[in-house]
Amino acid sequence: MNRILLIEDEKNLARFIELELQHVSYSVTRAQDGINGLKLAEEENWDLILLDLMLPGLNGIEVCRRIRKVKQTPVIIITARDGLSDKINGLDSGADDYIAKPFAIEELLARMRSLLRRAGTLLEGHLLVCQDLQLDALGRTLTKAGETLELTKREFDILLVLMQNMGRVMTREKLMEAVWGYETDVEMKVVDVYISYLRGKIDSPGQPSVVQTLRGLGYVIRK
Repeated sequence: MNRILLIEDEKNLARFIELELQHVSYSVTRAQDGINGLKLAEEENWDLILLDLMLPGLNGIEVCRRIRKVKQTPVIIITARDGLSDKINGLDSGADDYIAKPFAIEELLARMRSLLRRAGTLLEGHLLVCQDLQLDALGRTLTKAGETLELTKREFDILLVLMQNMGRVMTREKLMEAVWGYETDVEMKVVDVYISYLRGKIDSPGQPSVVQTLRGLGYVIRK
């Protein structure tokens, strides 16, 4: 699964992009300012970085320049500033591509695929597998030992997030944000309720649960 770093301070837009990318099986990590975005870009390995120009703390041009001093990770600049000089500055700072807001998500996905192919890192599979479970992120289907299981939208979305982050502990807060969104007024304990529903459908009798609970931390699916 390709790992994407999204550095964007517009919460609604960032959330929209994150959901669309996850829907086609990208693993997405978000940063909301230039300083934290640069730190993540330098300290971890990414297949592609989506970078806004107008960021608090450190602007996108400077973030891109500093990334290029240490890494050649493909970078697409996303910005509302679409003047010729802005494009030139963005590309001269080391960006590989430039897309202006508003944009169609299909165009962004196509540009991403093009860069990932060029870098030789495009992973086009959309099937996630754990034990006898096989989740099709695009078709939104789940099978267990070849038998189709019926999940509600929330159950499927929770399982998708956990399988996309296999081996990584997901807190209730992260699951709430990923499945219900930032602005939800749903109580945190609803995550536990849906995890219980999910376990009732995917676990095998007498076997440890696929979704493990780490007390005080959250939930995790291990390979």
